[in-house]
Amino acid sequence: MDLQELNELDLESIGTWPKLAKIVFVVVVCGLITAGYYYYQIADEKTKLVQLEAKEQELRQKFEVKAALAGNLPEYQKQVEEMKKAFASLLKQLPEKHEIPGLLDELSFIGIDNGLEFRRINWEPEVEHEFSTELPIKLEVSGSYHQLGAFVSAVAALPRIVILDNITMKKQGDGGTLSMAMLAKTYRYKEKPAAKGK
Repeated sequence: MDLQELNELDLESIGTWPKLAKIVFVVVVCGLITAGYYYYQIADEKTKLVQLEAKEQELRQKFEVKAALAGNLPEYQKQVEEMKKAFASLLKQLPEKHEIPGLLDELSFIGIDNGLEFRRINWEPEVEHEFSTELPIKLEVSGSYHQLGAFVSAVAALPRIVILDNITMKKQGDGGTLSMAMLAKTYRYKEKPAAKGK
């Protein structure tokens, strides 16, 4: 079969074609059908398969993370309990409302017990924070270096949290007396208001 015979082939007279031409025609048609089927069916399914495999990997990773968390759940629960106890312990170190005036008395007593002279002791305006209220006290005392050091140490040893801030010291007169001004801050925990209707 040469090129001229190939050009003379007509689809309407396919039955009279040579055997080789029929075989080639069938192979070409089958190839086109297969290519079309692949393009319209398998290619879409392959894309979906790739997407599903990626989703499977993502879900597998999430599962592994959650399985690790679930495996460590008893430890996490134990840590949460320990944190709750530590938080409760810290809350106990903050003075309650009825203890605030007593804190002022404690500071006065510590200062007098250490031989300090109080020049000023005033409550400053409260400062609201998200979880607490800051209660600042402005103090001015005078005494020797060692008396001031003993006062600061005694305040640090109080069972309640008291922070000494903005400390300034200056020499007073010719003797060894020093004047110290500071802001003593303590905090009161702001409890969340109870939900209405309960």
